[in-house]
Amino acid sequence: MESVKQGSACVGLRSNTHAVLGALKRAVSELSSHQKKLLEIDDHIGIGIAGLTADARSLAKYMRNEALNHKYIYGAPLPPHLLMAELADKHQRTTQTYVRRPFGVGLLVASVDPRTQKPHLYQTCPSGNLYEYYASAIGARSQSARTYLEKHADSFAEASKDDLIVFALQALVGCVSGDTELTKENASISIVGPNEKLIIIEGDDLQPYLDRLELKGNTDEADAEEEKEADDDVMEES
Repeated sequence: MESVKQGSACVGLRSNTHAVLGALKRAVSELSSHQKKLLEIDDHIGIGIAGLTADARSLAKYMRNEALNHKYIYGAPLPPHLLMAELADKHQRTTQTYVRRPFGVGLLVASVDPRTQKPHLYQTCPSGNLYEYYASAIGARSQSARTYLEKHADSFAEASKDDLIVFALQALVGCVSGDTELTKENASISIVGPNEKLIIIEGDDLQPYLDRLELKGNTDEADAEEEKEADDDVMEES
């Protein structure tokens, strides 16, 4: 759990139609590339990771094999709740045997059930616990993201696809360390919806959403300033 808390932040949220994951990509130094934190499992399942990336890649390989085997045997996509139950058991088995150490990674899993076409967001822990959420955040400084998600949770259900992405980016802003800013280099988004394949948005494709974020931030600051001025006027009159 400690390795999950020290990993770079990852947030997830869902509406009535879509599930979105957002993640901060961490670079070891200015000369290195950023590590990928969002991975595609199948057309309808994607994961965001916080913790040991090597463990996450191992689990992602297992999940992809399960999805491929199910599609090969049954001729249909793997229902996400079945995969998550198997994954939770895989996590838990390592806690009761001396052969292997527990996986040092937490996963947020965004998916769409191929039968009902409804979105789901799951979270796994190294202990084997499995939860389903409307919105969640894991990783370093994720408490500020959880606070933001709790505050705006009522807005998610009816939110549009683009608005959900902006909500995810706004939640990530509070997880950025020090003087660093959220940019197209260190942020990435994945989204999945009914009858839509999972897509990962990063780089130049992410910039329009970051621009919307800046615009929204400037508007909020202006509104706050107007409210402060109005309060000052009331105080002076009284």
